[in-house]
Amino acid sequence: MAIGEFLEPAIKDYATQAKATYSAPIDTSTFAQQIAGQDAMQTRAADLATQGVGSYSPFLTAAKAAQQQGAGALGQSAQTVGGLSALTGPQAYQPFMSPYQSQVIDATLSEFDRSRLGGQQNIRDAAVNSGNFGGGREGAMMGQYNADSLADRSALQAQMLQQGFGQAQQAANQNFANQGQLFQMQNQQNLSNQGLAGAYGNQMNQQFGLSDFNRTGMGQDINALGSLGALNQGYNQANLSADQQAAQTGAYEPYGRLSQYGNALTGLAGGVAGSQYQEQNQSSPFQTALGTTMGLAGLYGKMFN
Repeated sequence: MAIGEFLEPAIKDYATQAKATYSAPIDTSTFAQQIAGQDAMQTRAADLATQGVGSYSPFLTAAKAAQQQGAGALGQSAQTVGGLSALTGPQAYQPFMSPYQSQVIDATLSEFDRSRLGGQQNIRDAAVNSGNFGGGREGAMMGQYNADSLADRSALQAQMLQQGFGQAQQAANQNFANQGQLFQMQNQQNLSNQGLAGAYGNQMNQQFGLSDFNRTGMGQDINALGSLGALNQGYNQANLSADQQAAQTGAYEPYGRLSQYGNALTGLAGGVAGSQYQEQNQSSPFQTALGTTMGLAGLYGKMFN
């Protein structure tokens, strides 16, 4: 029996299988590429990142309020020091002189003058009774009386002026003492205000520190969640890619089998075998997913830094 007659049944069988195999369409949807969805930790990381945008604002507002309060306290200190004044010097008594003193002096002197009129009349009456009215003796007595009256009047006026000056001087001294006590009290208040301004300054720095700590801590949480979530996503992607490759391999397996079958028949018939069917080179699903995962992890790590 010739080789051709021997191979004829096998060739017919190959042709039947090839026709059936190459005629049937391949359902490529069974090995369509799929993308793994975000992991729950990645979603949480994204939520934290969204919440973190502008999260420093409350701390900045509090720090600004503390700064304004501190400036206000320092301003009060400056006003306290600038508002202190004490009346000193030779004219310090003048603001404390009674505005009614001149009226009192004028009234007292007028009363004094009226009281001396009666003495003058007595001298005249005595001169009439003694027959010396209009004489030298009456003139001498009247001159002496008026001189004494003038001296007494001047003494009375000086006494009232001295009394008013003494009272004003005493009031000025008391005011000076009061100003000294007030200065001490206001100086203590000034020191308290300065201490309060320092406390507000510390509070402002604390708010800035809390803001930095909040953003740093949030960044670390986002980094951890995002990196772990990316690893989980990469693992899921590797499984999907492996399933896709397995389905694709299964779909094209008959073609490889027929290719080997045909090459074997060709060789037996003395012909030149065709090229061997080879499945497309595919990268490792895990390696591909791992590279993507590391890139995502690095991206999460840069947030809030």
